Amino acid sequence: MKTNKIIYRVTTVLLSALFIMGSLMYFFNYPRAETFFINLGFPTWIIYPLAVLKILGPIIILSRKSLFLKELAYAGFLFDATIAFFAHYLVSDGEYLFSILALTLTLISWVYDRKVFGIYEQKIISNDNDKVT
Repeated sequence: MKTNKIIYRVTTVLLSALFIMGSLMYFFNYPRAETFFINLGFPTWIIYPLAVLKILGPIIILSRKSLFLKELAYAGFLFDATIAFFAHYLVSDGEYLFSILALTLTLISWVYDRKVFGIYEQKIISNDNDKVT
């Protein structure tokens, strides 16, 4: 169990650092980010909202206040890294290594989150006499 916690903590901290550093680049080096987005064919209006989400995601994952939001943050990281990989790969700019690292860290962190804290199960309340299933 101790090994699982160490793997979870290391990968989650590295994942968080990677996404927070990426978001800081969006804020503090906007012209470079804008050039990347234009070259990849993405709209530039999405840079700031994406940067905010890349900061909120690690906060949500590390705080574990809402398990539902934590799962959404992991899914968002997975989608972001997957889209980044294919976008960089398709334009052949050689900048896809960070997305592979992000994909790897996201998957390892998510798997070990489940090993350390258990599987998140969402409760569904049906309208039939308000029974929880």
